[in-house]
Amino acid sequence: MPNRLSASTSDYLRQHASQAIDWWEWSDEALASAAELDRPILLSVGYASCHWCHVMSAESFDDYAIAQYINENFVAIKVDRQQRPDLDAVFMTATQAMNNGAGGWPMTAFLTPDGQPFFTGTYFPPTASDGLPAFRDVLEALAGAWATQRESLVQTADAVVAAITSGAAVHAAQTPDLRVAVDSVEATFDLIHGGFGTAPKFPAPTLLDALLVKGDPRTLELAQRTLEHMARGGIYDQVGGGFHRYAVDAGWVVPHFEKMLYDNALLLGTYVRGWRRTADHDSGLRALLERTAYGIVEWLEREMVSEEGAFIAGLDADSCDIRGAVHEGIFYLWNPELLYDALGKELGDWAATAFHVTAGGTFDDGLSTLQLRGRPDFAKLQQVSETLLAERETRFRPAADQLVVSAWNGWAISSLVQGALVFNEPGWLELALRAAEHLVAVHLVDGDLRRSSHEGVADSTLGGAEDFGAVAEAFAALASATGDPQWLRRAEALVDRAVEIFSHPDGGFYDAVDTGLFDRPRSLTDNVTPSGTSALIAALRSVALLAERPDLAARADEAARTTWAVVAETPRFAGAALADLFIADEARRGLKPAVAVVVAADPFAELARASWRLVPAGSAVLTAAEGTAGFGTHLEGRVDGLVYVCRGTVCFDPVDDYNELKTPLWSRV
Repeated sequence: MPNRLSASTSDYLRQHASQAIDWWEWSDEALASAAELDRPILLSVGYASCHWCHVMSAESFDDYAIAQYINENFVAIKVDRQQRPDLDAVFMTATQAMNNGAGGWPMTAFLTPDGQPFFTGTYFPPTASDGLPAFRDVLEALAGAWATQRESLVQTADAVVAAITSGAAVHAAQTPDLRVAVDSVEATFDLIHGGFGTAPKFPAPTLLDALLVKGDPRTLELAQRTLEHMARGGIYDQVGGGFHRYAVDAGWVVPHFEKMLYDNALLLGTYVRGWRRTADHDSGLRALLERTAYGIVEWLEREMVSEEGAFIAGLDADSCDIRGAVHEGIFYLWNPELLYDALGKELGDWAATAFHVTAGGTFDDGLSTLQLRGRPDFAKLQQVSETLLAERETRFRPAADQLVVSAWNGWAISSLVQGALVFNEPGWLELALRAAEHLVAVHLVDGDLRRSSHEGVADSTLGGAEDFGAVAEAFAALASATGDPQWLRRAEALVDRAVEIFSHPDGGFYDAVDTGLFDRPRSLTDNVTPSGTSALIAALRSVALLAERPDLAARADEAARTTWAVVAETPRFAGAALADLFIADEARRGLKPAVAVVVAADPFAELARASWRLVPAGSAVLTAAEGTAGFGTHLEGRVDGLVYVCRGTVCFDPVDDYNELKTPLWSRV
């Protein structure tokens, strides 16, 4: 019989619906059951595309004897971290606190019936290995301790909670020294391979965006070299487009093969902005960055669009070989013989050289990830990639996680809008509009934003700060591009509501509504994605510019101050906040964010496209037909065929020639 998870709106939870474990979703009823039965809670947190989640599920949760033991001694709760990032954040903080900073997924936590953790970990094997105890041994030890040493476990839980909550305060800080921040980031830069830190190496789109703000040679070099190395590496799918989640090595050669929407949504925008910042004469790098951006969009359109038009969450790392055996990454790997089979000897040799595919391989069993070497013929590269993609489509595909996440769709929409206008691709804007319309139809419920949906049905979980921020910024971008004030009204409603429900007493923001647990999640550092606070700051600034709402700009300034200590201490992990500071620093030096109003009915009018390519970071472009209402005073008295640029209280003479746009957009006043 299926357990309670069979009716879930999460693919991850449904993957566990046929197990013999009596799984609950997180709910008051589950906690009440633990209290009534007087049992500890086994909390398992993961997500549908998580490789080691699948491994632990197959090894332990599918084991009938282990399932029966769990049912007799624990109340078992499954959580999809993509659906409930609030719960994931609370218990990941506890896991890292109890394991010297280590954490990850699957996350395995044991809690008192009221939800306080007394033992935490990640993956546990079926038999003891590599210093990890067997999962069955962990279960038996903790069940025994609950029966005979409960007071000790409760004391441990109390101590963990006290440590977490006592360290949650944000300390006031002065404006960070940006030169020191850049020095700190540069000290971790990999001079050989680009990127920051050592293996495993993750893309850092928010940090790269910060380094692109000023465009000075020092920061630009760090960003451009990283973008180039990632685009050439095995972390990028050279055949099908899109980035894998991270590289297991420092050289970007071998990825962890999951492909997630959030990575690609943000990296698309970063590559568009990197292209904008790259000089015309650097044609090779420009072509590479453009190829990468186009590849991400082609992958999104081909593999990541739901039937309802929104973007799904991700693709598994694992898939089957021709014999039906499951392997990580097998869908993406090649050897010389496979290239010859697909391309013939001559093109196969060319591809083996261009993609660095050797007899020894870069992965298991002589197989290789594809890396782009040298200065390839881009026309031939396109031909070869299309042939290899068609061949790859005959393989068994990785499973797709059909969850639609608000924040991730918001970031995808924003990047698609900017890319559409920069590269003159109306189809990208149509993709963005379809996804946004799904969010309006399904995720906006009674004035609030739901976190996720599945096959057109919204989950009951309220979105967090990142959801409200990312979606509001996306709606503002659509308002900018289309001149439709309805998108701006929706963006205003979201940021106003977010300020109401997420505001922290210190002027910043919580990440989520109060869950009733021992801690209300709040992180000011970026992971791969911006923090909830940074997502809301960006949205507040965008809406403030378009709607002429100085109150929202002031609220963004207030929240930004709560991020300064993190920038000063760990700027590498606060890229979004660092970018905001760079934009503010440019404003102090006379380059305030601009609003470029293009009076035109066509979103892709020449002046509109030129404005999107040229505007400084933190600025807004508004393209709308003459006489359009709903954007404050931006279009009052302004006539068709001209661009009107204002920066703060300074407005410039209108221009009708894109060659004249740089002066009002970039003159310091």
